[in-house]
Amino acid sequence: MNGESDQLHVLFFPLMAHGHMLPTLDIARLFSARGVKTTIITTPKNAPLFTKTLDKIQNSSTKISLKIIHFPAKEVGLPEGFENLDLVTDLQVHRKFFAATSLLQQPLDDLLQELHPHGLVADMFFPWATDIASKHGIPRLIFHGTSFFSMCAMHCVEQYMPHKTVKSDTEPFVLPGLPDEIKLTSLQLADHTRLGFENDFTRMMDRAKETEKRSFGMLVNSFYELEPAYVDHYRNVIGRKAWHIGPVSLCNRNAEEKAHRGTESSIDEHECLKWLGSKKPNSVVYVCFGTNSRFPASQLREIALGLEDSGQEFIWVVRKDNNDGEQEGDKEDWLPEGYEKRMEGKGLIIRGWAPQVLILEHESVGGFVTHCGWNSALEGISAGLPMVTWPIFAEQFYNEKLITDVLKIGVGVGAQQWIKLVGDYIKKEALEKAVKEVMVGEKAEERRGRAKALGEMAKRAVEEGGSSYTDLGVLIGELRSYGGLRKQD
Repeated sequence: MNGESDQLHVLFFPLMAHGHMLPTLDIARLFSARGVKTTIITTPKNAPLFTKTLDKIQNSSTKISLKIIHFPAKEVGLPEGFENLDLVTDLQVHRKFFAATSLLQQPLDDLLQELHPHGLVADMFFPWATDIASKHGIPRLIFHGTSFFSMCAMHCVEQYMPHKTVKSDTEPFVLPGLPDEIKLTSLQLADHTRLGFENDFTRMMDRAKETEKRSFGMLVNSFYELEPAYVDHYRNVIGRKAWHIGPVSLCNRNAEEKAHRGTESSIDEHECLKWLGSKKPNSVVYVCFGTNSRFPASQLREIALGLEDSGQEFIWVVRKDNNDGEQEGDKEDWLPEGYEKRMEGKGLIIRGWAPQVLILEHESVGGFVTHCGWNSALEGISAGLPMVTWPIFAEQFYNEKLITDVLKIGVGVGAQQWIKLVGDYIKKEALEKAVKEVMVGEKAEERRGRAKALGEMAKRAVEEGGSSYTDLGVLIGELRSYGGLRKQD
């Protein structure tokens, strides 16, 4: 075999949500840059997110194809065109969305039959992908989109159920068997873990855990130097195959790529950079809670006042659909009266999407208030920033512990309870205190020094010879061997 027929071909199938599609696109680019033929599967409404980037980067050395399949929204009672998890506003719609994704099994089967790839990277939320890949005789890799630390912590909770040993929901317990002493409370665990109930979503998650053991392994957006004890624990103690290939966002090299990653920004990047350019180094705190949080107006008001009282300059990203269902053009009653006038020159509010990677890397930015979603956390780490941690749900409380207790580059606002989409209610005083501590507190410089060192390590990890660059090479070699392909020079 030679030429095209001897080229490794890997198919990528991310969940239809920005937090899954963006890192998957970055991963596909990393594979493509190493000579792998890559194809991404998505749906009509999500395709523009990929084409926008692919049109800019396609050249002779980067060939990424897109395969578009129908998303069965109407079939499960969702409106036609409802194809992205970020549009979900309540639990009933959440259930329908995942019912729709389970109907994508046949289209995936058909595509494998048509394309004959050598491997499949499918999202953890598609547990059925393992059996379909197996039917076609190819390895299935899982993309989870979180840290080794949180995977180890989740495994520990499932295995030992330490939350069952305490007398109340607020009594701290230690996660047994981990390399560090990590304490949590039951309230900080997912509600289905804490309360032990079952539904379609928890059954899917159980199936995902079961297929983890039968899949080829896990692709992890992390790097060895960030969490070495947890990479080793996951591989050697839990005994799972995994490759660390991150931070994947660092494949966006130039300002244009960073500015246009994801949905079109609600602010012109030049305007944003001009504003930042007028500020002193490390003087601005960037505040953003990801694509899935849904804060009520009362919480947004607390954030506004907490930022004002902190006395720090800030950029705050507020989702347009975040404000108690207000329509565009409605009065923004979450903003205190005269707020933007008072904050003129001191605070910049971006409604909608912001060029996050570009902002985080700017020298004027000295801190990051984050919900601890792994994409955001790792982008903050890559930019060498200390963080204010405000976990809301998913695995964010685990990621917070990594940032504050293990890496020691963050200060928590004191979120005590896991609540899907809306999170725990945080008072302005708690935010003010944490922001001041990260930006100007007595340990601020020490924390910033540690964060900057991690940022340097992140950049080295993805360069030739770095830990993530090397691990990706090892994985590509294994996939070539599995597919019976000759080693490429």
